Amino acid sequence: MRINIPNLLTWARIALIPVFIGIFYLPDGWMGMAQKNLLAMTLFVAAAITDWLDGYLARVLRQVSAFGAFLDPVADKLMVATALIMLVQLSRVDVLIAIIIIGREITISALREWMARVGESTSVAVAYIGKLKTTAQMSAIPALLYDEPLLGIDLRLIGSVLIYIAAALTLWSMGYYLNRAMPTLAKREE
Repeated sequence: MRINIPNLLTWARIALIPVFIGIFYLPDGWMGMAQKNLLAMTLFVAAAITDWLDGYLARVLRQVSAFGAFLDPVADKLMVATALIMLVQLSRVDVLIAIIIIGREITISALREWMARVGESTSVAVAYIGKLKTTAQMSAIPALLYDEPLLGIDLRLIGSVLIYIAAALTLWSMGYYLNRAMPTLAKREE
């Protein structure tokens, strides 16, 4: 494993997960719910920014590594899954939505790993629909974490609409990737 700035940022993102969870378990006397929401949303947004930053720095500094390519999506999925589980616990996201999104992430990660083993990873490379899903998801989660009106805008409503859009795009993108993999899957079953 190469220690470099992009990999350190990815590790920092993973290290933020227990801090992110811990915020909601602080005694109310230490921090009110509005402050917990703001801090959790800020940490989530910081993690999202470091996700972009580590990829950018890896390319610019020519510090792309196989380990970084493996760890980066794992860190992303851990942070998103953690946020969704916390939002379910806070009754801000329906459990079915969380299951759909987390289940898709596990399924597509396993599919990508298998396709890479059989030399067909380009068949399931990130597609535009996956990017749309990620955009909806990464917009919905901070809004749902913040959970307060902002400048008269109902962020919970916006976050709720966006998370349902993200779930629909999640199912669509999973179908897309599975469809792309079907010829290889069928060939391997013969």
